[in-house]
Amino acid sequence: VWIEPLIIAKAIVNDWGEEGLIWLDGDGSSLGRWSTLAIDPIEEISCNGLPKSPNSHNPFQALRKLSPGHWTGWLSYEAAAWIEYSNLWKPDPMATLWLAKHDPVIHFDNIKHQLWIEGCNLKKMEELKSWITSLRSNNSTIKYLQNTLKTISIPYESWEQLKNKDDYAKDVKKLQEWIKKGDIFQGNLTTCFKNKIPINLLNIDLFIKLRNHCKAPFAGLIITKDKANGQAIISASPERFIKLSSKGEVETRPIKGTRPRHQDLIKDAESAADLVSSSKDRAENIMIVDLLRNDLGKVCSIGSIKTPQIVGLESFPHVHHLTSVITGKLNQKNNWVDLLEACWPGGSISGAPKLRACQRLNELETTSRGPYCGSLLRKHWNGSIDSNILIRSIFRQNTTLRAHAGCGIIADSDAFKEAEELTWKIIPMLKALE
Repeated sequence: VWIEPLIIAKAIVNDWGEEGLIWLDGDGSSLGRWSTLAIDPIEEISCNGLPKSPNSHNPFQALRKLSPGHWTGWLSYEAAAWIEYSNLWKPDPMATLWLAKHDPVIHFDNIKHQLWIEGCNLKKMEELKSWITSLRSNNSTIKYLQNTLKTISIPYESWEQLKNKDDYAKDVKKLQEWIKKGDIFQGNLTTCFKNKIPINLLNIDLFIKLRNHCKAPFAGLIITKDKANGQAIISASPERFIKLSSKGEVETRPIKGTRPRHQDLIKDAESAADLVSSSKDRAENIMIVDLLRNDLGKVCSIGSIKTPQIVGLESFPHVHHLTSVITGKLNQKNNWVDLLEACWPGGSISGAPKLRACQRLNELETTSRGPYCGSLLRKHWNGSIDSNILIRSIFRQNTTLRAHAGCGIIADSDAFKEAEELTWKIIPMLKALE
């Protein structure tokens, strides 16, 4: 009998608490077919800080030393400081890298409605199997978990926007001055929203509210335990960053180009058509395709890089996007950490040329990004990797919530339209928590 991930996740939290919980969630589409749940990590790794700061550690070195097993966590945008030392990067209070190893884990096929347990610890696997069997046979508990949602109200008006529309538009114009001088070609300019919440508010309740309103194929909930305790990522990301199969096949799916959805079907179709026919958005997307082809070229076999989809329309509950797909074959002399380093940070959330764009964005953005524009990533038992781009996500550290949004800026961007786009990108996510 099928039990959906939501029910098992809520039951896990009821019985074991939520610290150390990982929930990789899909929306049931072909891209969001799979979900994964686990609790009680057997090992944690946490890295903090920038190079030369006290007690800092290189996150990429830590990734190279991972023991075999199933690992899940995040890598922050500012991990790039360990690749490009000459650029300035802002320190962030959240972990640069946090990963947890779980054994066993529960996997779900959201299309075939199947679930199974994977692991190496046979005793724990049997205990988990018995627990799921007991839950499955208790219809009253399942109905209770299906119908019960904690009352959460975080008013949209309570969020503090750290940069207003006018100031954001000014920064857009500054970026365009640099673009006209040939300093950069594109930059993904972001800003931050902050809020305070009660310490006893559960992360899973925040995620479920976001999940109910903003389903996404690469969503997830990550809650730390002993290391980096009090931190959590609540994500409804629509964007895959890097996928690497156990056979060395690589895929990345950059998103560039966005329009709002409408309940009126005619207006919705017009919005999609406007996006598809926009020369500005297509140019923006294709620049990032070229950037990522270059990144993959550093570590993939010569002649293996393909672009099976260029600026394809993909529609989500609140927005239309243009998504491209780039594939390649990892060179045998390189491994998955080499692949991450070659592509870090993601081109769709930085700019072109990438490192110069990051430098210019650092001059304009008033806060660090932290996990935002980094990745939620999973390393499977068989060595395969999957990761998202942490957009449409909320980041928690104790009683502080942060949310960010950004827009890709090119030469013919309209500064005030970009400021408007920033607003309707983030409104659905923040409204979902009301």
